[in-house]
Amino acid sequence: MKSFSESYKNAGVDVTAGYRAVELMKKHVGRTRIPGVVSDIGGFGGLFQPNLSGMSEPVLVSGTDGVGTKLKIAFLMDKHDTVGIDCVAMCVNDVICCGARPLFFLDYIAVGKNCPETVASIVSGVADGCVQAGCALIGGETAEMPGFYPPDEYDLAGFSVGIVDKPKILDGSDIVPGDALIGLASSGLHSNGFSLVRRVLNVSEHSLNVYVNELGHTLGEELLTPTKIYVKPVLSLMKKIHVKAVSHITGGGFYENVPRMLREGVKAKIEKAALPKKPIFSILQHGGDIPEHDMYNTFNMGIGMCLAVSKEDADRAIAELISAGQPAYLIGEIAEGEKEVELC
Repeated sequence: MKSFSESYKNAGVDVTAGYRAVELMKKHVGRTRIPGVVSDIGGFGGLFQPNLSGMSEPVLVSGTDGVGTKLKIAFLMDKHDTVGIDCVAMCVNDVICCGARPLFFLDYIAVGKNCPETVASIVSGVADGCVQAGCALIGGETAEMPGFYPPDEYDLAGFSVGIVDKPKILDGSDIVPGDALIGLASSGLHSNGFSLVRRVLNVSEHSLNVYVNELGHTLGEELLTPTKIYVKPVLSLMKKIHVKAVSHITGGGFYENVPRMLREGVKAKIEKAALPKKPIFSILQHGGDIPEHDMYNTFNMGIGMCLAVSKEDADRAIAELISAGQPAYLIGEIAEGEKEVELC
């Protein structure tokens, strides 16, 4: 007998819609398959067999996050195929800060009403993110929760697991004054500060479709630009140059995230003029009369990731990143001081 409950459907949960969503997402999951994947979706757990060759002390590294209120933009635009990239990015970009290589990802989608096509569109973005990160999508969960979420809204979160050899874990312990700080360009706002963004810009279905000259496209296109995934260029760089520490610039901006990669006794001096100028940040600051400190304490200001390398390696590191298609800039240096950020 097929699984079906008329009573449950009358309560707002259609299990057959869930089966349809799984069928639609299978082709997207298939694109992410890499060596090590043991199971297909549909089981009770995702199975992955890591290749431990060449590792003396393999350590698993995990990261979890969601997309936050950026989802409100997707709802208003009825565009759901990019937020999955954001979800993956927020997790895998954290994992590589330890020097780890992401292995696999699982997502969690909670919906008010299960529309299989929408869920499949969300998962297509998750798959895109996994392909960009070189990891596999080995499972997930779609929960239909009528009465908890509006019928046309959902929440999206996930987690990634990576691996690193213990002697190669990045902890910033060998950072010294004089080391260079390299900034990797962001693609825009990424997935942080959207509660403030929506208030300042008075976001609505109409305003999102307005073309903004400074941006070169509509406001909605700007706000839904997916978070940049830095996995491949950063891991490639680590094979060629000694990277001492990495910081993912997310919620909390520079003031909260950069100190997390520093050891005691040093500070990060960052030159504001060295950061790439992205119009969206000026629009927000002037439109909301936001103090400069709050901008750098909320947004990435054009830099999504910060790396510390020796001064002698800085030029080569930047050249390697640019050749890999990742714009990068010398944005500051390490100096003696408290474990903090000084913006100059």
